[in-house]
Amino acid sequence: MTVLRPHAEDQYAEELAILAKSDDRPRPPGWKLSPWAVTTYLLGDGSQITPKYIGPRRIVEVAVATLATDRALLLLGVPGTAKTWLSEHLAAAISGDSTLLVQGTAGTAEEAIRYGWNYARLLAEGPSREAMTPSPVMRAMAEGRLARVEELTRMPSDVQDALITVLSEKTLPIPELNQEVQASRGFNVIATANDRDRGVNELSSALRRRFNTVVLPVPASAEEEVDIVSRRVVQLGRSLELPPTPTGMEEIRRVVTVFRELRSGVTADGRTTVKSPSGTLSTAEAISVVTSGIALAAHFGDGVLRAGDVAAGIVGAVIQDPVSDRVIWQEYLETVVRERPDWRDFYRACRDAS
Repeated sequence: MTVLRPHAEDQYAEELAILAKSDDRPRPPGWKLSPWAVTTYLLGDGSQITPKYIGPRRIVEVAVATLATDRALLLLGVPGTAKTWLSEHLAAAISGDSTLLVQGTAGTAEEAIRYGWNYARLLAEGPSREAMTPSPVMRAMAEGRLARVEELTRMPSDVQDALITVLSEKTLPIPELNQEVQASRGFNVIATANDRDRGVNELSSALRRRFNTVVLPVPASAEEEVDIVSRRVVQLGRSLELPPTPTGMEEIRRVVTVFRELRSGVTADGRTTVKSPSGTLSTAEAISVVTSGIALAAHFGDGVLRAGDVAAGIVGAVIQDPVSDRVIWQEYLETVVRERPDWRDFYRACRDAS
């Protein structure tokens, strides 16, 4: 493929085809795979199907079961807990199409949920279906597919509420034409929200009632987070066609350890309390730090991931506030990192990068 980031249904088309061929379990109307096969696609089978999401199996089962009903799904969690990643792969496995996406921002208009108009045709021909510009949600309803709404709580409240009739009545009124679009079987909505955005644009109780909420946790253990980071780094390296570089597991463990300790406010051994910076220090940021480090090692180093390759990325991820976060980072370096004998190279690299 020549595209930088293929859609999930394209990148994993072979795995989806394998599952579809062997899947003899009941499929909900409009689904490409059965709920069992969707779950296998997401979690892997230890053989031909690679895991896309590493976490509690029950969370995935609840999410898939929700989408098999008439309830919409809300994936809630702190930044970097794979909400978008999971929603994309759910849509790819269930509908074969993850592209029906509405990106929520403060400037998202109601037309992104409902429909807009081709004003040249509207002025020339008057209101008609041909003059309409359907939203991703409207297309998903007509085609019986999943629509994805990212960062739902970033949207203004009145735009959010445009979903209420869609989710409750499974109908999108078009008053200008005295018509409506009724959802075909297979339609549903997956929304994501960042629970750090509470107080930005809270969901109304009417809208919240129409979602089943699944909270995605941060990785439960350091080993699980190391596994996630190492897997994604390898995948990204292939996608970006980075020069082959030995996976530096020692540096990955250090990055994950630093992020987990600063996130939780205590060292891994539980003996030392540390201050937490303003940033999220998510698993996704750890993946970015390691991937950037591999690019540095491959293009400007000896091809081996070392402490100096990840140091600048860590400093940039931790120090979001140049005043308070810098103080927190320097204190962590001197009281925690410096005291670890086998981290001397890491300490020097981070001190120099700071």
